[in-house]
Amino acid sequence: MGNATQVETDSTALLAEPRLVAETGVAARIAHIATPVLADLGYRLVRVKLSAQDGMTVQIMAERPDGAMTVNDCEAVSAALSPALDVEDVVKQAYRLEISSPGIDRPLVRVSDFCRALDQEARIELRLGLDGRKRFRGLIKGVAGVGAAAAVTLERVDAKPGEAIEALLPLDDLAEAKLVLTEELIRAALRAAKAALSDEGEPDEDGGEAAPEARTERDPGRFAPKPGKTKSAPGKPVKAKPVLPAGVRTQFKQLKSGRLQGSAREGAPTLRPTPK
Repeated sequence: MGNATQVETDSTALLAEPRLVAETGVAARIAHIATPVLADLGYRLVRVKLSAQDGMTVQIMAERPDGAMTVNDCEAVSAALSPALDVEDVVKQAYRLEISSPGIDRPLVRVSDFCRALDQEARIELRLGLDGRKRFRGLIKGVAGVGAAAAVTLERVDAKPGEAIEALLPLDDLAEAKLVLTEELIRAALRAAKAALSDEGEPDEDGGEAAPEARTERDPGRFAPKPGKTKSAPGKPVKAKPVLPAGVRTQFKQLKSGRLQGSAREGAPTLRPTPK
């Protein structure tokens, strides 16, 4: 009973742990809306990113307090966030909502992210910099302190002759940090996925739901083809679609990074991996 209580306490603390980085502009407003919705479901926000490639896409990275995020989790978050974003009407144009896990080469946005990434290689960028340098790359060897007052010890792999190999980077100056997609990182992710399948008693098969990164996309109310660009009726204006119900049919394909990617459309709530 004591261990269970401790796990629950730790999970609650991790869920409430603040991020060290924050978005700006429209992305910041989306983050403000998404954070409490995610928290109510037991998830925490990792990052919000807007992309204009292939039309406007709103990408929201989320995870459970322990860092896990499955395809089913992505679907649950998508179903909850779509109506919330439509009500607030933050994005003033047609857009696609994409929910994803942080992935193998994940962004590091909280102190706990750095603690979990010990001995992993990362790229870290500071806002003001240290000794005239803003960008660092190396192995995370330690984390000292709490919250924004914490600092990361980095064993640099980008040090030039005469430069110090070890750097102490203050996280209150953090602009961006991300793990480097190395072979060791991929092997570690696959081992973790295999262990998770074993714990659940599921068969250990390639192409299962143990992909290191899960992603789903949903068409919210504002994601409607522009007049003259609809596939079903070229040249005719089309009104914005209503919010999709929670049940969606999603097709996924596996990328080299281990990411599951797909688009959500109206239909039965089934997940069908696309054959390679």
